[in-house]
Amino acid sequence: MKIVRTTYLSLGTNLGNRIENLQSAIDEINVSVGHVRKISSVYKTRSWGFEGEDFYNICLEVSSSLTPEKMIKTVLDIESKLGRLRNSKQGYNNRIIDIDILLFDDEIIFYNDLKVPHPDMLQRKFVLVPLTEIAPNVIHPIAKKTILICLQNCTDNGDIEKTDAKLTRPISLVEKYNYIAIEGNIGSGKTSLAKKIGDDYNAKLVLERFADNPFLPKFYADEERYAFPLEMSFLADRYHQLTDDIAQFDLFKNFIVSDYFIFKSLIFAQITLPKEEYSLYRKMFDIMYKEIAKPDVYVFLYQNTDRLIDNIKKRGRDYEQNIKADYLGKIHKGYLSFIKSKEELNTLIIDVSELDFVNNENDYRIILKQILDFKST
Repeated sequence: MKIVRTTYLSLGTNLGNRIENLQSAIDEINVSVGHVRKISSVYKTRSWGFEGEDFYNICLEVSSSLTPEKMIKTVLDIESKLGRLRNSKQGYNNRIIDIDILLFDDEIIFYNDLKVPHPDMLQRKFVLVPLTEIAPNVIHPIAKKTILICLQNCTDNGDIEKTDAKLTRPISLVEKYNYIAIEGNIGSGKTSLAKKIGDDYNAKLVLERFADNPFLPKFYADEERYAFPLEMSFLADRYHQLTDDIAQFDLFKNFIVSDYFIFKSLIFAQITLPKEEYSLYRKMFDIMYKEIAKPDVYVFLYQNTDRLIDNIKKRGRDYEQNIKADYLGKIHKGYLSFIKSKEELNTLIIDVSELDFVNNENDYRIILKQILDFKST
């Protein structure tokens, strides 16, 4: 799991719709930097160091697993995305959004152009006033004083006015959901996505233990002979794993991310088993299904068949290399039939055919935003 640290950011804007600018920046930070835990009131100040429109300023408390180096790059990307144009002119100027890293836990950082704590924060009332509102007792790691004391010692005589403007604190995945199940066809990337989300949000990961199943290689070599023992062994293992892990989740209220849901067993059994064996299998499944907790959101990753086959070849599991396109097609149809019949599972279908969420951070953030914005029934 990644280490999650508390960081404090200062945001300012004096162009266009200033409240919309701040809200857009907050929303982007919540997706790309980390969970926004606190937002100060909005304060209005005169432009600093040049003649321009008044600024709206706020401070945020953010929990983030990003390194300082990654954070400053992400912050600059957010500024660019929201329309900030940097130029080579020295000094201060109008800006649609300005985001500064003020504090990063209690660390002192000098990395290229990044200096933390921000070297000018103790001389700026438009920083210290909103920061004191949300973090009065945090210790400045260089001054060795609380932010409240730093504000009292500040020599900035500029006027600062608290406004009535309201901003909305976006919720994070861990606030919105307790349990997310991620599903998809063979090679769709469900395990990779589950691991990334689990790592970023310190979730309890529930990963399918398919690699330990002794029937799987035999099944791919002789489907007719080994289909029933394979499906029964998968069902038993999935049932025990989910009941054990979800029982702990019920007790401790952990955030859980799994790369499968128990209905996966039924989907594959429909494809692989003859009618009589499936009938017996379904009776066992229905008994077990009643005991399984349902996820808050069931995420289905759609991947086109060509990409599935390519992904399967890339990961290089010997027993998967002879999987045919028509078999993957049957699995896909099984999932779609299941999704249509189980609306109560709050299913979110995400087309990842053109996304590389493993290697492309922006693609990964697109998926996170879709999950976060999803409205459950």
